[in-house]
Amino acid sequence: MIAIIDYGAGNIQSVNKALKHLCCETVITRDKDIIMKADGAVLPGVGSFGDTMNTMTQYGIKDTVLDYTKSGKPFLGICLGLQLLFPASEESPDATGLGIFDGTITKIPSGKGLKIPHIGWNSLDIKKKDGIFKGIEGNPYVYFVHSYYLNATDKSIVAAQTNYGVTIDAAISKDNVFATQFHPEKSGETGLKILKNFADIVKG
Repeated sequence: MIAIIDYGAGNIQSVNKALKHLCCETVITRDKDIIMKADGAVLPGVGSFGDTMNTMTQYGIKDTVLDYTKSGKPFLGICLGLQLLFPASEESPDATGLGIFDGTITKIPSGKGLKIPHIGWNSLDIKKKDGIFKGIEGNPYVYFVHSYYLNATDKSIVAAQTNYGVTIDAAISKDNVFATQFHPEKSGETGLKILKNFADIVKG
């Protein structure tokens, strides 16, 4: 069972649909007991850093996520779900993130003819060819929608990068925790492969 953590993010149903397509058993919930009993958990993300942290705190989801990531069971953050794993974001200076990893979340620089937000397909430079990127070769294209980006302090956690006027740490992995800035559920066959890899990790 994979728990999709529900704090009202707009991409919850598309994540659920993609996992169902892969024949995964899923539940959309914000109930701590159900989440903690799940074999894997996904934190989807669409919205602002500050509003989401407020909502997660209000629903008690903040502590649930912190406890789950410490449980050793596979955890996947998607888009904002990656950024929330870090201490803070330039988007919401007064908000405090989960602080599981260290790094900065800052606005993608404008200029160079690039439109902000970064919306659309971009290629990955995969740094870790195991975990959620197992069996994925070359520089696959995946789908991004974001204005703020991660620069991780500890580059050993960076699983993939992309470039959009600046080098973006596009995916991370450390122990049981995985996260992507891009949307695997919107990234075609490559995205489905990434989700299948996560599901396989959940199954052990």
